[in-house]
Amino acid sequence: MTTTETPSTLQRILDYSSRADPYPLYAELRRTPVARQEDGSYVVSTYREITDLLHNPHLSSDTRNLSHPTAGAEEQATPAFINLDPPAHDRLRRMTMRHFGPPHTPGLVTGMEDDLTGIVGSLIDDLAGKEQIDLVDDFAYPFPVTVICRLLGVPHEDEPRFHLWVDDVVNAIDYNPKTDPKEKLEKGIQARNELRRYLGGLVDQRHGRPGGEDLLARLANDDGPDGRMTDEEIVATANLLLIAGHETTVNLITNGMLTLLRHPQVLQRLRHEPDLVVPLTEELLRYEPPVHIIPWRAAYSDITVADTVIPKSSRIMLMLASGSRDPNRFHEPDRFDPDRRDNQHLGFGSGIHLCFGGPLARRETQIALTELARRLDRPRLVADPPPYRRSPVLRGPVHLHIEQGDGY
Repeated sequence: MTTTETPSTLQRILDYSSRADPYPLYAELRRTPVARQEDGSYVVSTYREITDLLHNPHLSSDTRNLSHPTAGAEEQATPAFINLDPPAHDRLRRMTMRHFGPPHTPGLVTGMEDDLTGIVGSLIDDLAGKEQIDLVDDFAYPFPVTVICRLLGVPHEDEPRFHLWVDDVVNAIDYNPKTDPKEKLEKGIQARNELRRYLGGLVDQRHGRPGGEDLLARLANDDGPDGRMTDEEIVATANLLLIAGHETTVNLITNGMLTLLRHPQVLQRLRHEPDLVVPLTEELLRYEPPVHIIPWRAAYSDITVADTVIPKSSRIMLMLASGSRDPNRFHEPDRFDPDRRDNQHLGFGSGIHLCFGGPLARRETQIALTELARRLDRPRLVADPPPYRRSPVLRGPVHLHIEQGDGY
């Protein structure tokens, strides 16, 4: 007689069958704030403990400190700063921020306001008169992709090429050698290398063009206080911004519209109270965040968290979405409340790796949801829950079919 091993709470969360609603499993996980897994890794699921770790200098973001499945598999790729620790992280992030926000470029996001509004308006114009739309394909994907292409200087006509690469890269983020086919990892590595080679070609074109308006040109020709980035560092940074600059925003807009359609009274309020969109977006980042899990961190030394000693070199998984629903931190955490105060969620992480593009993603989402609420004609869900993407890390619907107009 054979027995079937009962899957752990984490295994059930990672299983695709839980993608539509992982939140009850997060509540189960929080009963043990720091839980050791069979493979020796640790899962941290409560707000205070996650926040403490994100601010702990003994926590490493450099996957080279782990026996990571992709370690050594790429073509000697230079890591992006999100996968580095200080001082290398701080230097590269500081060099990029010179061209992306305050204090050196304080008006970047506000200066894009007209562009953002124009792109949104054009996309919604194309939805007029359609009885059924796919919010992802028709709006939530093309909007931030157009924005990040303009910002970086990536030709928008190349989008079909990097769309396929990005899909394979994202699909491989949560690769598990015990449960996933090796092809998933291999496709992700190949796509990442092809994307890097593509971006490297764009960087080559920018050299000797000081004064260029796009971010690639600025990085390729800037001699700031920290010197100039190497081409490999520029490619790694561009790769990070291209992927993170639209993947998370697609999820945030889609999760946001799904939540509003499930809460029609809030959707109605937003139509008549456009200023509501600011706290509403923060609540979405807490309630239905675009990033659920930080899957790879390592302990530089022994770390004590919630009376549990995590040994040096252990892999640590941080369950951000669980922390943002922790009842010890948020009142009625499973209730969507756009009027919530003191909303210090983990939707964009925390600490030195706080989401680099957070201000832009916020503004994109605010404009998108305001205009969708104002201009869609009596929208309603075709299916609830919608089909979800495979990834438990970057969680969101792969399609969100909405009917509008007559049909009640």
